[in-house]
Amino acid sequence: MVVVRIVYALGSVAGLGILLGLGLAFAARLLAVRRDERVEAIEKALPGANCGACGFAGCAAYAAEIVGGEVALDLCTVGGADVSKQVAEIMEVEFQTSTVGKRVPQVHCRGGVGTAERAFDYNGVEDCVALFTLFGGNKVCKYGCLGLGTCIRVCPVDAICYDADGLVWVNRDVCISCGQCVKVCPTAVMQWLPYEADYLVACNSKDKGGQVRKYCKVGCIACKICEKKSPEGGYKVEENLSRIDFTAAGDRREGAEACPTKCIIGNDVHPKQ
Repeated sequence: MVVVRIVYALGSVAGLGILLGLGLAFAARLLAVRRDERVEAIEKALPGANCGACGFAGCAAYAAEIVGGEVALDLCTVGGADVSKQVAEIMEVEFQTSTVGKRVPQVHCRGGVGTAERAFDYNGVEDCVALFTLFGGNKVCKYGCLGLGTCIRVCPVDAICYDADGLVWVNRDVCISCGQCVKVCPTAVMQWLPYEADYLVACNSKDKGGQVRKYCKVGCIACKICEKKSPEGGYKVEENLSRIDFTAAGDRREGAEACPTKCIIGNDVHPKQ
């Protein structure tokens, strides 16, 4: 009699479990939210770098936002125009770019050992952010590259490395423009340039020329010779620092060659890399 009751109880529980399982399966199918096929198609079109350059957590998140919201179709700097066109085709809209061409970051400083004065010796953690917390870094110049390679370590494609002089340099042909290096740089010496930029002013100091001369041999001294030698080249000295307006189509070579501290350099793959 006891055995019969046990079997009956087990059978009841099993039957109830089966009914509940079937009910849940039916409810899951009935209430399931179907994923838009376009999301999957866009994910496949995106490069899968998940770098966050688009402003979203990854490619899947960006794909979902494209389908579900009103976001630009060309935020993927890694994929570029070709990927944006594919996404536009999937969304069945006309492709209209909102960017003016690819940009890449570059280090606006060549003040290495022997050219830029140090305020103190640092033997701590090999991290620019950590060093920056100590009086803004160990350089007398508080605008320059601290050189501990934090940007190198965050780059997802190894586009940043040290050259033969131990200075940080970005290879623009490898860079995917994710902007991680720009975000992590504590001195803001890593700045955006047009990919086509032929020259850059490799200095970030806004101190007066007399001060710069004392602590850096390759810093901009705001002499304005670049402006005078290449009047159509886009050089403009403001806040004691020369910068280049790349919308100017004039020659910049003479201004670069005449620079007394040679802080205007070519924006190519560095010859000493």
